[in-house]
Amino acid sequence: MTTLKMAVIGLGKMGLHMIHQAAQEELSKKVEIVAVCDASNENLTSFVSSHPETKTYTDFRQLLDTHPVDLLYIAVPPKYHYSVVMEALQRKIHVFCEKPLANSIEEARAMLEAAEKAGVIHAIHFSMPHEPAVVKLQELIRQETIGEIRKIELILQFPQWPRAWQQNDWITSREQGGFILEVGIHWIHMIQKVFGAIRVINSQVQFPQNTGECEHEVLATMELEDGTRIQLNGIAHFAGEERVSMVVYGTEGTIALENWDQLWSGSIGEPLVPVQAEETLSELPVLKHVIARVQGQPAKIYDFNDGYHAQLVLEALRNPDQS
Repeated sequence: MTTLKMAVIGLGKMGLHMIHQAAQEELSKKVEIVAVCDASNENLTSFVSSHPETKTYTDFRQLLDTHPVDLLYIAVPPKYHYSVVMEALQRKIHVFCEKPLANSIEEARAMLEAAEKAGVIHAIHFSMPHEPAVVKLQELIRQETIGEIRKIELILQFPQWPRAWQQNDWITSREQGGFILEVGIHWIHMIQKVFGAIRVINSQVQFPQNTGECEHEVLATMELEDGTRIQLNGIAHFAGEERVSMVVYGTEGTIALENWDQLWSGSIGEPLVPVQAEETLSELPVLKHVIARVQGQPAKIYDFNDGYHAQLVLEALRNPDQS
């Protein structure tokens, strides 16, 4: 089987994480990182010290024009996704893009249309549905363990934003940062995969006055196609513990997915108890699915269509006056 030539645009946390994944034994025989690009010479210098064999660029167009690439992984800030993806699609290169897909609904729609026209694999790095706890959650929902769904609560609470490991110059900006965009998009997509399409009924977002800083609070009401309510309660900058969780209330019990991967369940009137989600349920990493699909094999990927429909919800939450 031919080894795929893969390039990475953006050497931040996610770009380096993906390069590390590609080097693991399971994938290293299927994909080779042949080139990377970053606007920072400091990042490139640091990368070259441990990967001297990999070609480096500061201009992604130059990389695409001069280096043969089968698959492009895009890990730049959201407002640059559009320009990088569209250049790759013009060259018929398979694309694997970080979330969210774009920085607006208009960009997301154009990217989806261009990807379908190009006839290439187009994937988004939505990882939550591949996680063992979410796979187990889907199983419990299918089995109607808690009966019919009455209500869903989504809680996004951050004592500080950005978190300690997220220090960069854009993640606190109103334009392309904030916890709704960075964290909420994962849960929006997961909910739409497990429970169905979401419609935003109303959203109240509080931004700091006279600044371009991202949101500090959000309170929103959404609903599924069957009318099931989803309440979103988010806040940043407070005294307390971080909590990123979803609670699903049913006619016969409750399921809670606490802090990403801790699954709990219980019957009405009883306490919640931990639910074991075996690691064997894991479908990670996402990269292995993208590689398989590029090689014409069956795989579970989420594409630009998924990204576009998540973007619709994301923008309605972030910009309620425009929806």
